[in-house]
Amino acid sequence: MSEADAQFKNVPWYKQRWPWILISLPATSVVVGMVFLYFAVTTWDGLVVDDYYRQGRAIDRTIARSVHAADLGLVADLSIRSDNVTVRLSATGADALPESLIVTIAHPTRGGQDQILRLSASDEGVFAGPVAPLSTGRWIIQLEDESRTWRLNGAVYLPTETEKRIVPYDS
Repeated sequence: MSEADAQFKNVPWYKQRWPWILISLPATSVVVGMVFLYFAVTTWDGLVVDDYYRQGRAIDRTIARSVHAADLGLVADLSIRSDNVTVRLSATGADALPESLIVTIAHPTRGGQDQILRLSASDEGVFAGPVAPLSTGRWIIQLEDESRTWRLNGAVYLPTETEKRIVPYDS
């Protein structure tokens, strides 16, 4: 036996490099798995619905509200600025215009940034009010009357799209 082999045999395993390299692969998998488990347990998955039947019936009612908006001939011209929102609402009959309007500005993935505004008419069919600053990205806009009998939906991409025409069945 050579002197190098004898020296290699006298070194304990934990002072050699290869056992640690081989141990590090499964140890890394365990650590990453624990991190994923932590995120799975501590974060909320808002997309999971418990009562599918109830949600389906709610969707049917929502579609009926869009149909009612189309029957009334509602069209909204939306203008979003850095600190205010203006909605010019028109209908085939002037009596279809509400006295107040509920404007929901929702972010598709960040529910904490959603805003619900109740706007009163300043002129015939013109509604305006303050809005908190909105971040860059896609925003879903929903317009409803106070009794929630109709609704208009649209989407804007800020900051490039600050003017938007919203018609029934728009996405």
